[in-house]
Amino acid sequence: MPAAEYLAQSSGGYVAEEISSQYRLAQECIAHLSSRHQTLAVAESLTGGALASAFVDVSGASLCFRGGVVAYTVEAKAQILGVDQGDLARTGPVDRQIACQMARGVARLFGADYALATTGVAGPGSADGHPAGTVWIGILTPDGVRARLLQLSGMRQDVRRSTVECALQEFHKELVK
Repeated sequence: MPAAEYLAQSSGGYVAEEISSQYRLAQECIAHLSSRHQTLAVAESLTGGALASAFVDVSGASLCFRGGVVAYTVEAKAQILGVDQGDLARTGPVDRQIACQMARGVARLFGADYALATTGVAGPGSADGHPAGTVWIGILTPDGVRARLLQLSGMRQDVRRSTVECALQEFHKELVK
């Protein structure tokens, strides 16, 4: 049985629908960036490469997707992405400023016009004083950088999948405004 069919049967169709929605959003983002000769990079923590994967699933992504970094530890965030160690010590990795710094760092690393970053607590249980489902998405554009707080629910895989979906939605909204 094909994986999408199995997922649709075992989840009532929700996972397959969500994957289809993610693909459509990623495809539209790639088309938008490519038509404007703009580039994108991603920095991920709790999504562990799933956001980059959503983009590279799209044929033609190489025209605009520069690359991604999975910076899962605070040391990786500081050493690879240049996130301020003092900020990490003060706030921990689940913070608006950290998400913004991750986005800035990955854009600088890859020379990208746009960048997305994900950091948060997938669960189960809390971490760094934040409940599971607390997620920050950092978005860097040519106009600046901002972050969006998400309060998600569900199992670990649900939080991770929903983070990717929300990041794609936020980025898509940014591109078409």
